[in-house]
Amino acid sequence: MEPILQVKDLNVSFRVRGGEVKAVRGMNFEVGKGETVAIVGESGSGKSVTAQTIMRLIPSPPSEIKKGEVIFQGQDLLKKTNKQMEAIRGKDIGMIFQDPMTSLNPTIRIGKQITEVLVKHQGMSFSEAKKHAIEMLKLVGIKNAEERFNQYPHEFSGGMRQRAMIAIALACKPTLLIADEPTTALDVTIQAQIMDVMKEMQERLGTSIILITHDLGVVAGMCDRVIVMYAGEVVETGTKWEIFKNPQHPYTKGLLRSMPRLDQKKDEPLIPIIGTPPDLIKPPVGCPFAARCDEVYENL
Repeated sequence: MEPILQVKDLNVSFRVRGGEVKAVRGMNFEVGKGETVAIVGESGSGKSVTAQTIMRLIPSPPSEIKKGEVIFQGQDLLKKTNKQMEAIRGKDIGMIFQDPMTSLNPTIRIGKQITEVLVKHQGMSFSEAKKHAIEMLKLVGIKNAEERFNQYPHEFSGGMRQRAMIAIALACKPTLLIADEPTTALDVTIQAQIMDVMKEMQERLGTSIILITHDLGVVAGMCDRVIVMYAGEVVETGTKWEIFKNPQHPYTKGLLRSMPRLDQKKDEPLIPIIGTPPDLIKPPVGCPFAARCDEVYENL
């Protein structure tokens, strides 16, 4: 099966006062049609930088794409002009951001934020776009969609705002959806509802999904393949069952050990990963996890 997205040897750095932070180093992965791929890792591992680079939303300066390719449907997005990317974002690639309250415009009604995408990318009239927008609100589980269409973001709960973000991201039926920590600010019950909405919409539209998360529970319930990042590098990749049942890299094993389990005794402590991530201004030679790795010390 021909992949719809291929990321090849992606390297992204940030200029800071103390030098150059090498945020993403040699990133390689691909996404197939209708596939859900998770990118997991702790904060600062390079997950969101990778997502924003694919969308060409990463600010430059201070960022700089040192090298690499992002091939989407046979075309390198890194060679596109800003004008060309504006035609792709929203239409062919949608994105759900971490915090819907800061991603939605607080001064514009929810309905208008959906219809403007449809008018711009699909060439619909306002009446056509309004009808489609109300239908999208219904599809993502927002009740009284006709009334909600005219409301502002502050009149929505956190879960409803995230549903509205999904409606905006999927309004033009994009080929690829990037969901960057879509459940971070939500409670567990609402998280499950949002993931169910995303799965249902994927089944309806055949959309491929890149899910950026640190929540391995979300990964287990939704994803086909998993990419584990640490300190800007991919340290392991595999199907979700390979990652959960037979992890190979010590960092992946550490992530799984630190995750609460239903079969865990209540007095059994979680096992944290010792130490802190390396300084990416001067990244370590060899495995970036070596300084925190139990297996390194066991084998000395």
